[in-house]
Amino acid sequence: MNVWLSREFAAPEWGEGALLSHRADGALIHLVSASPLQDIQQAARRLCSQGIHRVSLAGHWDREQQWAFAQGLQTPKVEVELQWATCSEEDRAELEGRWLCGRWVREMTNATPEQLGPLDLAVEAAAFITELAPDKVSHRILKGEALAQAGWVGLYQVGRGSDREPVMLELDFNPGKDPKAPVAAALVGKGITFDSGGYSMKTSQGMLTMKHDMGGAAIVTGALALAMLRGLDKRVKLILCCAENLVSGHAYKLGDILTYKNGTTVEIVNTDAEGRLVLADGLQLACASGAPLILDAATLTGAAVMALGGRYNALFGLDKGLVSRAMTYAEAEQEPAWPLPLEPWHRTQCPSHYADTANSRPVPGGGPGGASNAAGFLSRFVANEGQGWLHVDLASCFSENGDSLWAPGANTLGMRTLARTLLDETR
Repeated sequence: MNVWLSREFAAPEWGEGALLSHRADGALIHLVSASPLQDIQQAARRLCSQGIHRVSLAGHWDREQQWAFAQGLQTPKVEVELQWATCSEEDRAELEGRWLCGRWVREMTNATPEQLGPLDLAVEAAAFITELAPDKVSHRILKGEALAQAGWVGLYQVGRGSDREPVMLELDFNPGKDPKAPVAAALVGKGITFDSGGYSMKTSQGMLTMKHDMGGAAIVTGALALAMLRGLDKRVKLILCCAENLVSGHAYKLGDILTYKNGTTVEIVNTDAEGRLVLADGLQLACASGAPLILDAATLTGAAVMALGGRYNALFGLDKGLVSRAMTYAEAEQEPAWPLPLEPWHRTQCPSHYADTANSRPVPGGGPGGASNAAGFLSRFVANEGQGWLHVDLASCFSENGDSLWAPGANTLGMRTLARTLLDETR
């Protein structure tokens, strides 16, 4: 089907203020509201819901209009086909890059827990990035007991209850191929491929969509790939912390105390607050690389969803200048994001009688300020008083049932923001 944009109202027979109208050779989207990109995405959702999965964009479309349509023309059931409108080589390359990276993010995040275990996720991510620059990428994978021997206690403990071993991927994109080149940035992603909640078990309804708890790992991988396609020429590390959080006779338990590499002791008061435990390892490895810029992303807290309503990602940082610039990058990339509070005192908001800190508060949702307290926990594991560190709580990367703008399942929100942050902050 051909689809055009129109600045005129639809004919009366289509209804007053109709967004879509049809003619023999295709459909028209009528841009008559104050939110044209939202109109375009909503129109694409309607067409996709009607079973239209092959579309050619006809006439004049700018870059962001085409991407808005692409975001709406998605369904987890069918692989859609989209032909871009005539545009410059630069625009086409950017759109193709977003499409490639976004498709990978969706495929990984929508995969079933049986299809995508911790090792599978690490291998898929390494293969995807390596394919883009085979001679500039190297990686190593640690798993199972090797994690414990290396001191990555959080990832090991969270994942040890599963028959599928926990895995850490450390990928090195080194475009200059100089082993002594400084690392300009590190990306860290939470890769919990299924989250039962452990002994703090979720309800069946709460567990149903937990295949997407590896969304952070998918988003940071997609962001690195997109930045590479946009011309990234600095050395960057990608660190994915991958595990299944399950219940078994070997699973970690409430009341356990973990001692991290930096000496911080953590009492487990909620086994469902596992994401911060694995990210703590990833953040320490990122800091050990010497990278002055560290970006992490995770589907970390329901509290961020409660605060922002599921349409915005939450930004946190002790480096207020970086958070402010990240907001600017998010706006430039048309990805809704909003900063939530984080101050040094947030790291003390989960007290423990037995350890330096607990991993949460032993109340539903972690209690008041749960998202900020989780970010405060993470701040214990970054260097330089948090300067150069940005934490993204991905409150909007997955839609359980879909809506007028988004298909059910994964989307790409956060990928472009992190790619822009990575590029602009390392120039």
